[in-house]
Amino acid sequence: MSLKRLLLVLPAAAIAFSLAACSAPAARPSVDDVSAGIQKAAKSTSSSEVFTDKVSDCVAKELVDSKISDSALNTIAEGKEPKGADDQKLITKVLDDAAKTCLPAK
Repeated sequence: MSLKRLLLVLPAAAIAFSLAACSAPAARPSVDDVSAGIQKAAKSTSSSEVFTDKVSDCVAKELVDSKISDSALNTIAEGKEPKGADDQKLITKVLDDAAKTCLPAK
């Protein structure tokens, strides 16, 4: 499993998403919620076989434990792509690190 494929899953699932500007701030989502969003996004791409429950849970834990904003994590939990440039940079870094930890070696 390549890191490139992992990094492409979340953006590929959310091309048509636009975040509502007036939404109330939401609490930080749980690992289970983020994992479900990852799997939802993966199902809309050809990466669903990569994101087993174990891999999705591992990646979600890394994302939730990071400094990624609650808003961005809630967007991921919905199976969508966060739009902010700062969030994107941090998400890419966290996913890069998570790929080393969470993906089974081939």
